[in-house]
Amino acid sequence: RMIIWGGYDGVFLNIGSQYDPVGDFWTDITTTGAPSARSQHTAVWTGTEMIVWGGQLANGPSRHSGGRYDPLLDRWAATDGSEIIRPVARQLHSAVWTGSELIVWGGQHGTAAIAEGSRYEPATDTWSPLSSLDQPVARWGHTAIWTGREMIVWGGEAPPGFDDGARYDPALDSWIALPLAGAPTARSQHSA
Repeated sequence: RMIIWGGYDGVFLNIGSQYDPVGDFWTDITTTGAPSARSQHTAVWTGTEMIVWGGQLANGPSRHSGGRYDPLLDRWAATDGSEIIRPVARQLHSAVWTGSELIVWGGQHGTAAIAEGSRYEPATDTWSPLSSLDQPVARWGHTAIWTGREMIVWGGEAPPGFDDGARYDPALDSWIALPLAGAPTARSQHSA
């Protein structure tokens, strides 16, 4: 099924639905325990649940909270972890699922670009920071993909737009810059 949650439709939303392509029908998902209404957040699929994190609230500020949605039980659980270790609130950031962790990087906090990231482990409801050594400069509106071993971050803006990126290896907690030769022109809010 495809799960849709949150967003903006003249007002900020904390509602969602599941679409079943085999039966060709929609089913509403519970709002009990759901994160507060927001847009510009991220969502990843773990294989058993959807994790949403960050985003912009109705009154303007970014959030540093989220939730885990289990579609089989139609139930939400918080992704709060420790208030001290939780990442900085943000929107327009990237997120990838590694197979065991959610990695969140970059984004926008207020009007400032962010150049920091964190890892969330659902099994223990804990956050830990990523190394900042050799990471890309602060940006939002970039893309990130998971290769099976590394997260690759590219593009975005602060402004100006960027035509660079880097690879992050969670096993080594290290960053390596991507080559600039032959890279696409600078851009943000693209897909990858």
